[in-house]
Amino acid sequence: MHPGVAGVLVLAAAGAATPVWIGHFTSPGAPPPPWHMVKLTSQRPTSYRVTNVAGRTALEATFDRSMSLMARSIGVDLGRTPVLCWRWFVDGPVKKADMTRKSGDDYAARVYVAFDVDDAAMSGSTKFKLRMARGLFGKDIPDAAVVYVWDNSHSIGTARKSSYTDRSQLIVAETGAARAGTWVSKRVDLASDFARAFPNQPGKPTQLAVAADGDNTGSKGRTAFADIHFVERGQPCAF
Repeated sequence: MHPGVAGVLVLAAAGAATPVWIGHFTSPGAPPPPWHMVKLTSQRPTSYRVTNVAGRTALEATFDRSMSLMARSIGVDLGRTPVLCWRWFVDGPVKKADMTRKSGDDYAARVYVAFDVDDAAMSGSTKFKLRMARGLFGKDIPDAAVVYVWDNSHSIGTARKSSYTDRSQLIVAETGAARAGTWVSKRVDLASDFARAFPNQPGKPTQLAVAADGDNTGSKGRTAFADIHFVERGQPCAF
């Protein structure tokens, strides 16, 4: 037997083929528990529902100069399943967006993972800024976050801190309109992306959210998300 084949068999025998499901939507209607709305601004909230989008049952987000997250708590062990997989669909990117400015901080789609960070690993100034942010925007502000976005112009792989806070790392996972109107599958190494964004700051993922927003640019659009799950590095996504 070829050594590579033997390795695959051992991996399968160890139970590596079981993905950790976060969002597998099957029944049309309101988003099912534990999914819930999180409002981070005073703007009108984005509208969310489970429905059929382009032949797939999915969580649909309709935004109209609006912003809110659809979120749920998670307890994923990134040491075991560090890879995040999902599918997303947009009618089109936010044309007026500009990820380098607060006034352009809108995206047709976001997948947002919040982290708790070891308190001893954060500086005093970071902890002070987080207390201030929570006083202004509420307790849902995390210690750190990695946010995968469907941008309008920057190349896939572009990574930069949010214009609002250096505790949120934006990563362009899809860009432009070339694949708008179709379901696009994504696979990212969340553990590695977090470590690069926040070096020497051990973190634990506590919440996953999806969002679509147009509050800063006065934009409208429709987005959908499906098949959100975690797998091991050597394991294919469950698409």
